[in-house]
Amino acid sequence: MQVILRDDVARLGDAGEVVTVKDGFARNFLIPRSLAYIATKGNLRVWEDEKKVRFVRISKETEEAEKVKAYIETLSVTIAMLVGEEGRLFGSVTNRMIADLAKEQHDLDLDHRRVVVDEPIRAQGEFVVNIRLEHGVLADLKVIVVPENAPDEEETPAAEITEETAVVEEAEATEEPAPEPEEAV
Repeated sequence: MQVILRDDVARLGDAGEVVTVKDGFARNFLIPRSLAYIATKGNLRVWEDEKKVRFVRISKETEEAEKVKAYIETLSVTIAMLVGEEGRLFGSVTNRMIADLAKEQHDLDLDHRRVVVDEPIRAQGEFVVNIRLEHGVLADLKVIVVPENAPDEEETPAAEITEETAVVEEAEATEEPAPEPEEAV
């Protein structure tokens, strides 16, 4: 069966192309999802009219994607990860983590499948990941990986310990009884 594609279909063709597909694929997948018309002379005329509207819609969507790209490229996402010896991370930074932190830190709603991490991020430092936007627009997002301090590794400065012990020792030296709370009548 020959069909006219209404939209780009991966591994099949671009919008406007007339392609030959199996009947079941056309009837059960392409036509119900409005991805194709049956190739007839009347549908060719319908596609010509629809192509003009589609061009205007795509140009508007591309313009909006360029604005979003400019905004994303001004941002950076900071991720705190546990770091072992030699600055290597325990685990790696994933695209889902980046999308979640972009939402949390900048209120930027990204689909994690659109975040492209070329190589696994397994060290601390600054990295650049791509964000796939509409119609082939790619935005660069800076990801900063910093070490996370584990709670058991935090140290209290010596000056604070000395001040606290001095206050406790002074209270013990004066041996003043603590004031008793007044009872409500």
